[in-house]
Amino acid sequence: MKRVSVTGRELMPEVPPPPDEDRPETRNTDRTIRNGSGIDVERVYSEEQLDYSGRLGFPGELPYTRGVYPTMYRGRLWTMRQYAGFGNAEESNKRYRFLLKQGITGLSVAFDLPTQMGYDSDDDMSEGEVGRVGVAIDSLEDMERLFDGITLSNVTTSMTINSTAAILLAMYVAVAKKQGADLRKISGTIQNDILKEYIARGTHIFPPESSLRLVTDIFAYCAEILPSWNTISISGYHIREAGATAVQELAFTFANAIAYVDAARSAGLNFDKFGSQLSFFFNSHNDFFEEIAKFRAARRIWGWIAKNKFDATNPDAMKLRFHAQTAGSTLTAQQIDNNVVRTTFQALAAILGGCQSLHTNSRDEALALPTEESVRLALRTQQIIGFESGVPNTIDPLGGSYYVEKLTDEIEKRVMEYLEKIEGMGGAVKAIEAGYFQGEIARSAYEYQRRIEMKEQIVVGVNEFTDSKRADPEIFELDPSVREVQVERLRDLRKRRDSERVARSLMELEQAAAGDKNVMPFILGCVEAYATLGEIAGMLRKVWGTYQAG
Repeated sequence: MKRVSVTGRELMPEVPPPPDEDRPETRNTDRTIRNGSGIDVERVYSEEQLDYSGRLGFPGELPYTRGVYPTMYRGRLWTMRQYAGFGNAEESNKRYRFLLKQGITGLSVAFDLPTQMGYDSDDDMSEGEVGRVGVAIDSLEDMERLFDGITLSNVTTSMTINSTAAILLAMYVAVAKKQGADLRKISGTIQNDILKEYIARGTHIFPPESSLRLVTDIFAYCAEILPSWNTISISGYHIREAGATAVQELAFTFANAIAYVDAARSAGLNFDKFGSQLSFFFNSHNDFFEEIAKFRAARRIWGWIAKNKFDATNPDAMKLRFHAQTAGSTLTAQQIDNNVVRTTFQALAAILGGCQSLHTNSRDEALALPTEESVRLALRTQQIIGFESGVPNTIDPLGGSYYVEKLTDEIEKRVMEYLEKIEGMGGAVKAIEAGYFQGEIARSAYEYQRRIEMKEQIVVGVNEFTDSKRADPEIFELDPSVREVQVERLRDLRKRRDSERVARSLMELEQAAAGDKNVMPFILGCVEAYATLGEIAGMLRKVWGTYQAG
């Protein structure tokens, strides 16, 4: 009998597939394949494995699996950011102006280590680090130079800063006030996620209890003064960069988020009010489908936590809004053009996963700070996906994929198991103090490295498909006179400023920090008196002490 289509055209006869043993394969089909989180990946997935009931819904509605906004990218594309900052404020300002001309839709500021750790550029502790991994900011004057010619009411700014977040936020507010901006409308984000510093990065200053007080003081201050500002970017990115799996990235990030909310509620803050100003920051790593599923699971988990643990009634407080960055730890110094391909897939995973803003790494970042050419290419990667690929035209295009939905469910299940265990330990702070997070990450990092060395995990150009030819790309070189310039500026500032006003503002901050007043207005007072970042952080050190791990 002939086979015909609905149009009446004759079809090719059906040919049964050959038995498995007769098919040409390059890989053993019977072997167990596990992703980075240890989840077995099956040969094929089917509808029978899934329970869709109440787990998908529509974009903009609980459980938010498919997105936090009803129109997602059909209404507005994600904010395109490029993380930048180096040398002094003028150099970074030039890079920001360059990026704005290239079409970025949000600024993202990197600060050098002395700024992150609360030291002025002329401090002995700053030797060799001024302006190296970010821009050096010592005072309000530097912040004014950083945003010279940039109207803060017209851009959103993300600042990757934690221990000294309150001081940098105060400087940003002071600049905005000088520009005549409406503080209720300026928007942006400070990272302000101190707990992950104890876990993964180490740029902490104060003991955890005092650090959490700073965080909650920022929550309260912004709720009243900066209602459009994201008060924290609870970061899984650095946890993942330290070696965590996708599941651990979500679990430890949410454990930290719970600790922040608990601290804020204990301070008398209303979650329905401040919850809408919380944001998250995740890594977009190499396993394409695992990352997409991770982002979808993250929204569902946070929606559940907000509603059931914190009794949220405000839908905006239940929505997980997140920034994503492609994975710096996957960039290789070998065959750096391969990094363009890696970054493209990672960016696409973040977009298919529903991010609200995105940074794409540059191809040469495994070697040095990126060149303008590399930064432009990284931005163009986002723009091509946004304007040429058609990917943003429909919401959650992989929703309903048997594999993606099953993976989303499995990641959610494993994250919730971790959260239950951490809660049993007394919460994130107790788990951090016990070294639990750190130990889990270290084991995962070791296992990942072992897989690379055993060639169970192929890294193209590193442990397979290598090339003996040595690449010689153009490398960005930092001006070595940065510290000299900063030191001279500090000397000049200290001569010109009103020293009595500085001393008075620092004394008032000391009294507030020793008591129970919100310290943010007092930090702002110090900033506007042109006290330096090191002087302000030094006063808080005097009152609260410092934290020594172990």
